[in-house]
Amino acid sequence: MTGPDIEDLLRELAPQVLGALVRRHGGFEDCEDAVQEAVLAATVQWPDEGVPNNPRGWLATVASRRLIDHVRSDRARREREAATAAEAAHSEVPDTDDTLVLLFLCCHPALTAASQTALTLRAVGGLTTAEIARAFLVPEATMAARISRAKQRIKAAGSLFTLPDGAEPAERLHVVLHVLYLIFNEGYTASSGSRLHRADLAHEAIRLTRIVHTQLPEDGEVTGLLALMLLTHARRDARTTASGDLVPLDEQDRTTWDPALIDEGTELVKAALAGPALGPYQLQAAIAATHADAPTAAETNWPQVHALYLILERIAPNPMVTLNRAIALAETEGPHAGLALLSTLDSDERMAGHHRLLAVRGHLLEKTGDLAGAHEHYRRAAKATASIAEQRYLESRASRVRRPGPEAS
Repeated sequence: MTGPDIEDLLRELAPQVLGALVRRHGGFEDCEDAVQEAVLAATVQWPDEGVPNNPRGWLATVASRRLIDHVRSDRARREREAATAAEAAHSEVPDTDDTLVLLFLCCHPALTAASQTALTLRAVGGLTTAEIARAFLVPEATMAARISRAKQRIKAAGSLFTLPDGAEPAERLHVVLHVLYLIFNEGYTASSGSRLHRADLAHEAIRLTRIVHTQLPEDGEVTGLLALMLLTHARRDARTTASGDLVPLDEQDRTTWDPALIDEGTELVKAALAGPALGPYQLQAAIAATHADAPTAAETNWPQVHALYLILERIAPNPMVTLNRAIALAETEGPHAGLALLSTLDSDERMAGHHRLLAVRGHLLEKTGDLAGAHEHYRRAAKATASIAEQRYLESRASRVRRPGPEAS
């Protein structure tokens, strides 16, 4: 088994082992540290010694021993308990997959969205603190402190390692899906830095969402979120040029879209929409499927896209939904109609100076022939984003619409 294969296996097994240890011993923070040490040991030993016949049991044994080492000082007791825990780990871990419970724990309502995301990537995704820090462009020490605070808050909240009761599961599942959505979005379009994509984050979000879908296959929103990710991720190779420049949707070479992901995503959309109720992820997946169904940008069913955004706007009001509906409205009724809808966002503090609002307004102004206005908005949008790929694209659009000055006589 190669290094990348071992890495994938460890990311799959780590949350299962962590779940088993937390269920048996309690103490999320200590168990998580022990599993991370076991994973590190595996990355060092397995490439040379080979993957053991029972890799999950091996990790559980090593993690259990590390856990006992951490919490006991008496050597005799430590050895006895290590042996007992190791024996139990072999029988207990393979029978239970607590990944979903672990996701619910990492997305505890006592945590901020940033802490939920970081803890999910660390405990369930198997990313190191350094990898998470690089993904969000913060120092490793900052991310380590954020993760540590998150674990301490979970401990202080007295959370039990069980699925929530009553009405809480639905509320917590909403948070879980939102965290996975945020991870995917950061991977698909990085909010800052030189790269447009963070493929590792996008892949991890898809992998974790597949786990949730496997355990909750009848949930329409879970199915919708997985479909949305797959249909969106299918375009990844067409979104940039060889030099890393951004390519907008209407200019992408659709023959490079991943047909396998589109087929799987489309089937999931059909399943998601067959349920009795519609949620935001199901509707966004339906919009993505509409784009995927069009052989060319010109053949996009924009009335259907606009209708879906209209429904989405009603059930889950959000300025970004309105912004996207303005784009669809401009395609069906003209750029002036789109600009009129955009104007309703000017008083929304969440959108003040947002680069996407500025960029879309620049695009629609360009369509009306107002090149000076388009140039100004493209320039402002380029200054407002921290993504270098988006900056280059917006600056190129600004240059394209700039009117040449009078020639010197």
